[in-house]
Amino acid sequence: MVDPGYSDEPEAQSAVRTLGPWRGADLSSTSPLRLGIVGCGRILPAHLHGLKALAESGAAHIVVTALSARRREDAEMFRQRGEGPPPRPPVTDMAGDPLAAPHLYVSDFQPDPLPAIYTDYRDLLAADDVDAVLCLTSLDTHHTVALEAMDAGKHVLVEKPLAITIKAANRMLRLADTRGLVLATAENARYSERTRAVAWLLDEGYLGQIQMTLGGGIGAGDWSPKRIVAETAWRHDKLRAGGGPIIDLGVHRFNVIRYWLGDVDGVSGLVRTFERERVHRDSSGEIVERVRATVEDTAFATLHFGSGTVGQFVVSWAGHGDQFHVPGGWSIWGTRGSYHDGRLNLDDGTRVDAVEAYRSDAPATERERHTPHGLTDPIALEQYDFYQAVRRGGSTEVSGWEGRLDLAVAYAVIESSVEGRLLSLTEVEERQAERYQAQINRELGI
Repeated sequence: MVDPGYSDEPEAQSAVRTLGPWRGADLSSTSPLRLGIVGCGRILPAHLHGLKALAESGAAHIVVTALSARRREDAEMFRQRGEGPPPRPPVTDMAGDPLAAPHLYVSDFQPDPLPAIYTDYRDLLAADDVDAVLCLTSLDTHHTVALEAMDAGKHVLVEKPLAITIKAANRMLRLADTRGLVLATAENARYSERTRAVAWLLDEGYLGQIQMTLGGGIGAGDWSPKRIVAETAWRHDKLRAGGGPIIDLGVHRFNVIRYWLGDVDGVSGLVRTFERERVHRDSSGEIVERVRATVEDTAFATLHFGSGTVGQFVVSWAGHGDQFHVPGGWSIWGTRGSYHDGRLNLDDGTRVDAVEAYRSDAPATERERHTPHGLTDPIALEQYDFYQAVRRGGSTEVSGWEGRLDLAVAYAVIESSVEGRLLSLTEVEERQAERYQAQINRELGI
């Protein structure tokens, strides 16, 4: 049961601290990390492919011992090839999108033992056959699953966004710190080669002093202007998703740009909902589901970085007709040139692919540091990072704290729109500006 001390009241915080750090099971280098997966939805195939890459490379000794889904057949869909209901087709064919990962079964890379199946994650935790939990549930339950898992002494890797509100994230972080457990954010964008390449090139001064950045786009592939995104209606429900694309996609983009350019100090935002109804159509084009959107579908933001850099970001699930996207997610301008569509364009006439420049110019030790055991799949790399943090102690590169920072930037866009003024990130992190989130916290009992 989750400790009743999880609130922001000083007395409750003191009560939690008296519990002392969790000592947990002995995870020696020879014993496997027993992993329980909670949530068997659209993103699970991508995570199973990551675990398969880890198993094949010998990089980590992880055994999936449990699958949990509210409907047993959803878990059976991933347990063993030849059993269970037929797999769902991917909801998108966009290259590189984790939601486009082909179906995979645990038995494809781990024929023995096969994971146990639970329809209530609390039973999974009570069975005590896992050392860590991978949380892949809808956003409104991230904090509940994580808190109960950590209360049971389990390390937790949570799919992004970390939590549905800043208050929920704070509760998760506080308990992880109190119990001495790893709380990590599954933010795969950080681990890609292009992200690493641009980070190194910027640090080496290829673009000089950074002045401006522009990111995002209008339109969401097959989902614009009004289809239910990823065929998951909860993404349009404030009490389940928190926000729309600025939360769902924004945390990805903000994690990358903070990694490249440093901390965001202030945000001025404007959000709108242009399409109040979203629909899902079957293969014949008939509408089979309708949902009333209670989150924004479009957001505009001005980002103020501590370095003095200024950025503009737009993201939208709306937009009729043609769509527009900044290629590669972000463009950057500095005093020596620019980065756009994966290329460096320097004032001296140099035009070169950023990844090629990284491969040719960066020391081998730098490149190898980011591809341990030859791993290149970003999700496998985030899982490896989590595995190492559990084994050795410490935190992952994209820790729970990093996940909260990304969430704070995203919510700063919404809260700024509500307040009608520029907000410092500190105001959002310290919950001095949370008029929009207050309803979520109240109705979910956070």
